Amino acid sequence: MAETSPARHLLIPFAGRGSPACRAATPGLQLPKLEALLARLAPAGTDAQDDSTFSPPHERALAAALGLAAPDGCIPWAAREARALGLPGSEGDTAWAWLDLCHWQVDLRDVVLGEPAQTQLSAAESQSLRDAAQPLFEEDGIRLHGGALPGRWLASGELFRGLPTASLDRAIGNSISQWSPITDAGRPLRRLQNEIQMLLYTERVNDDRTARGLPPINSFWLSGTGALPAAMQPEGAAPTVVDLLRTPALHDDGAGWAAAWAAVDAGPVAELLADCERGADVVLTLCGDLDAQRFAGGPRGLSGWVKRLFNRPRAATVLETL
Repeated sequence: MAETSPARHLLIPFAGRGSPACRAATPGLQLPKLEALLARLAPAGTDAQDDSTFSPPHERALAAALGLAAPDGCIPWAAREARALGLPGSEGDTAWAWLDLCHWQVDLRDVVLGEPAQTQLSAAESQSLRDAAQPLFEEDGIRLHGGALPGRWLASGELFRGLPTASLDRAIGNSISQWSPITDAGRPLRRLQNEIQMLLYTERVNDDRTARGLPPINSFWLSGTGALPAAMQPEGAAPTVVDLLRTPALHDDGAGWAAAWAAVDAGPVAELLADCERGADVVLTLCGDLDAQRFAGGPRGLSGWVKRLFNRPRAATVLETL
């Protein structure tokens, strides 16, 4: 018997956004390919959470597709990357975390997390800072490793086991205190973070960056914490994740978000629609600030034709519910 090909799964983070400019742009979105696709599919599940969850809907949806079951804020993304890179200890039950070097924007009222990608940190700068920081981390039993991205370190240590942390996609542009609560488990890391901040203040790398007009690296953000036991092998097929909406959504750029949606509609969504029209099994997951909605194969034949003719949903209406 021939094996059935897995359904092609498209996952779109930030498909809906509740920030003011993106919310205002939503009713005017013209997404004909998405509307045609939704007319062919049927709702297949919703994951609705509140606005206090550390793991945003798109990360929960991706974890579910990969077969990674974990509590909120403990999806072991760093351990998964460490295993993929073959780092020492990654095949066992070691706990890992992502440490993203970043610039905390300080004013008289609050401290806000800036977008780490906008620091333009080079691989050489990241390596220099890691070499300087390693002794402080080793005092707490933490080992630092380079990751796939400059400015993102992979850290291994028992402090990260069972420690919930907020995703960067939750925290960027928001108050540090909102997403980095002080708990008994997190106090050693908060102390370490204070020590690293003092170290970074004296680093030559930051003097050079300031001279070039770049923001200094003054802290790090911890996320992706948890362990991936050796016996746990993710079973799900990885969906195609569309990241075009992320940057304008995080910066509440309504015009940029709408333009990105037009590109997504004409590109990945149009491709998935074409697959669907050819009779392939397809899955679409739309993620917003609070909800992830999954759509899969709907009725075919005459009933499907009637549904597409008389029950064609407006894309904007669907996105407003996310």
